[in-house]
Amino acid sequence: MKVLLIDDHPLILSAMQSVILQIDHGIEAVTVESAAECRAVLAKRCDFDLILLDLQLGDADGFELLAELRREHPALPVMVVSASERPGDALRAIDAGAMGFVPKRSSNELLQDAVHLVMSGGIYMPELVPTDRVEPGPVPPLAAPAGVAAAGQALRPGARTRTGGSLADLGLTPRQRQVMQLLLHGKSNKLIARDLGISVETVKDHVAAVLRSLGVTSRTQAVLAVGLMSDLSEGSLS
Repeated sequence: MKVLLIDDHPLILSAMQSVILQIDHGIEAVTVESAAECRAVLAKRCDFDLILLDLQLGDADGFELLAELRREHPALPVMVVSASERPGDALRAIDAGAMGFVPKRSSNELLQDAVHLVMSGGIYMPELVPTDRVEPGPVPPLAAPAGVAAAGQALRPGARTRTGGSLADLGLTPRQRQVMQLLLHGKSNKLIARDLGISVETVKDHVAAVLRSLGVTSRTQAVLAVGLMSDLSEGSLS
């Protein structure tokens, strides 16, 4: 596994590299201290399996770099490792496409577990994040929507929630289920429209219907919710 670490504090970067290298002898951990270095490395090689990103960089806003990475390298998962413990920052990062948010105060073991989870296709949510909100800023504790695990749980495809639930309970039309399948694969509305031979506006309507059925407000939360459905499988989405 090849991991790219981005943090503008050399001591923290070195410590994080050491923790990642302990996961497995075959891991390669490349470190950079700026967004500019990150872009330069990714321009030369595209064989990374994971990026660990700090939000506070000297030459760029971390959220803007996160959005850029998701746009330019959509198949490359990004996990945020940040000194921030604000729920709004964590939710904003997840909603922007990060596959996890790990506070820097976390233990080495937790960071390693989060990396394992993300590399197995899950999304790591820290305890400070109520999973039912996506807006930046302070987030009051509210009940999580149906199909989304409570805050602090590691979210894995196929896990069961306390309330259960299945894809069949959503009442989606066959076309909406097709849209949901492509949405879960990370495809944009434009690509979904092309694959299904329908208009982008129609796709938007179907996506909105899927989000309403899941009780969520973003694509990322849809991935979380569907991943926790008891009957999740490729066949069940067809």
